[in-house]
Amino acid sequence: MKMDVGEITAMILTFNEEANIQRTLERLAWAGRVLLIDSGSTDSTLEIAAGFENVDVIQRSFDSFAEQCNFGLGHVTRGWVLSMDADYVLDDGFEDEVRSLSDGRDISGYETSFIYAVYGQRLSGTLYPPRTVLYRSGIARYRDVGHGHRVEVPGTVKRLASRIIHDDRKPIERWLGSQRSYVRKEADRILAIDGGGGWKDKIRLLAIPSPLLVLGYCLFWKGCILDGRAGLHYALQRCYAELLLSLELLDRRLSGRPDEKGPNREC
Repeated sequence: MKMDVGEITAMILTFNEEANIQRTLERLAWAGRVLLIDSGSTDSTLEIAAGFENVDVIQRSFDSFAEQCNFGLGHVTRGWVLSMDADYVLDDGFEDEVRSLSDGRDISGYETSFIYAVYGQRLSGTLYPPRTVLYRSGIARYRDVGHGHRVEVPGTVKRLASRIIHDDRKPIERWLGSQRSYVRKEADRILAIDGGGGWKDKIRLLAIPSPLLVLGYCLFWKGCILDGRAGLHYALQRCYAELLLSLELLDRRLSGRPDEKGPNREC
């Protein structure tokens, strides 16, 4: 039996996403329902969302990404969930592939990889990992991991051929402002497993190599040097984020304050 798109709820967390949400919702017109979990937007996000007939909005004060998502799952009444960010845009062919998918009970979900774009220009590569985006409702649960979150879906998860475009067009000031809270949470995670994490975390604990390695990896291994200013923009963003994390880790170790948790207010 093929997937019934009327049984899909696209779930999106929002907070002041007027720069992105129109493009995202336009590509979700086929979904049975779009559920926005909004944490108090003060721009035109909700006004834009009101223009789409299949969109429902529930507001909840933000505490963490995982808790927002788990709250949203509690309001899903259909068989499948398409987990989206407000700056995700479905690529051409995504809808057609979803319609052709099996709805067999032996499949719990589907994962996809991403194309990163900077103001509409697609990059040759990205550090953004594949993630499970389409899964059966009622079996999934989110947990916070560092500054991000992960969904746990028991059972068989298959890979989609179609991809999702990550294209965040919010002002750079917003991105810069969010990095401080992200860095705190990522440092909490790394220091909590000091010495016991994977090779990436071990390099991060050394502090000095990580920002330079990320810059080189983005530009040369991922091919962003071929993408002109957009590729440089992305590579410098990733280098800057790693530099802030290195400074945070060094500062905590030098000051003797390894645990300095703070609220993550960015959604």
